[in-house]
Amino acid sequence: MPLLRTLLLLITTLMSGCSALAPINWLVPSSGYDALKGLSYGELPRQRLDVYLPAELKPDAPVVVFYYGGSWRNGERADYRFVGQALASRGMIAVIPDYRLYPEVRYPEFLRDSAKALAWTQAHRGEWHSPNGPLFVMGHSAGAYNAAMLALDDRWLAQQSLSPEVINGWIGLAGPYDFLPIINPDVQPVFYHPQTPVDSQPLVHASAKSPPALLLAGADDDLVDPQRNTEQLTRALQAQDVSVQRAVLADLGHIKILLALAAPFQHWAPVIEQVTCFVSAQAGEGFSPPSSSACSVSSR
Repeated sequence: MPLLRTLLLLITTLMSGCSALAPINWLVPSSGYDALKGLSYGELPRQRLDVYLPAELKPDAPVVVFYYGGSWRNGERADYRFVGQALASRGMIAVIPDYRLYPEVRYPEFLRDSAKALAWTQAHRGEWHSPNGPLFVMGHSAGAYNAAMLALDDRWLAQQSLSPEVINGWIGLAGPYDFLPIINPDVQPVFYHPQTPVDSQPLVHASAKSPPALLLAGADDDLVDPQRNTEQLTRALQAQDVSVQRAVLADLGHIKILLALAAPFQHWAPVIEQVTCFVSAQAGEGFSPPSSSACSVSSR
């Protein structure tokens, strides 16, 4: 089967949901990084994570904890090797945790798992020669929500004797930051609809102490409205004088903005370049990514 036809078949499959992402890893380089897989950050089966280390690991490299999406119902860390490879190829240490999902748990237990994974990362990062490098949280879709809540709402890290001050910046791809009342029937039971707590929404936690943010979304996203979510949170953070970079990228939908991180599809949009530039700006002179690209990005 010709490569183009294979790619189109994969893309069609992937558009049906995040749980179908595993085949994308067939097209991603398996070299250039070292992987530490199945590390335990807790005692429960879903409290495991994988770490992707750059082959040329520099002291105090930035650490990025990436939370995947799936409506808090689906997802496996193994499906996101392409994210680990993308970040590690740019000199970053990528940490990809699993977390408990519905129906095993509901809000806010997956936030507690996310905070626990971040606390474990903070405690063990010295083992990867990065005890003092900058720390970031990042996510796509439901995972972007998890990252946002850790960065904006100090309740979750406080339970791990930490605060959002340990986060140098956070990155949201196609994140839902204001979704009340909940319309999606898959998400309703996750958040106890219609008794969903108002303070479950990242938007209400925007404050002057929020860490810098990079918010990216696709203009063609018909699942998570970029105007209501990415644009509205951008304005809320900017009103608090928080540094925010944002872009709504043309010709990208809810899944394609994630796939644009994968090596075969990075030409779709400069998503990995924008992430690298944001991390580099927050890290300062201590981080020089191996690939230097222009940090501007088309938006609308």
